[in-house]
Amino acid sequence: MQAWLTTIAVALAVWALLCVVMVVVARRLPPGLLRQVLEFLPSCVSTARTLRRHPQVPRSARVAMVVAVVWVVSPIDLLPEFLPVIGPLDDVLAVVLLLRFAARRVPPPVLRAAWPTDPRLLERVLGRRPPDAPA
Repeated sequence: MQAWLTTIAVALAVWALLCVVMVVVARRLPPGLLRQVLEFLPSCVSTARTLRRHPQVPRSARVAMVVAVVWVVSPIDLLPEFLPVIGPLDDVLAVVLLLRFAARRVPPPVLRAAWPTDPRLLERVLGRRPPDAPA
């Protein structure tokens, strides 16, 4: 039993370290798509943590955020993770769709206040054209 707990503790520590590395690397990159991709997951986690207790967030949005987390954590996948490139694709697609569903139910000012990075990335995820983008 103790070996099992040690394995879980090590896995969580490695995961946390990788998250920190991803944030540090993302902050050192020049502005652009690669930087936004690396900022996406930490931004989503931070936003979900901020929104989970906000009184203006409807229950349906909270449920969608929980389902997104469960989908990613679940060992059962539509596409096995060991397949190169397309393995994590079902996770990414499910998370983006669930986050879009949730984000469209949250009042825009509340969502923008909770989003910690470039608001243009949030607008891309939501499928809206940023105000400074060409038509």
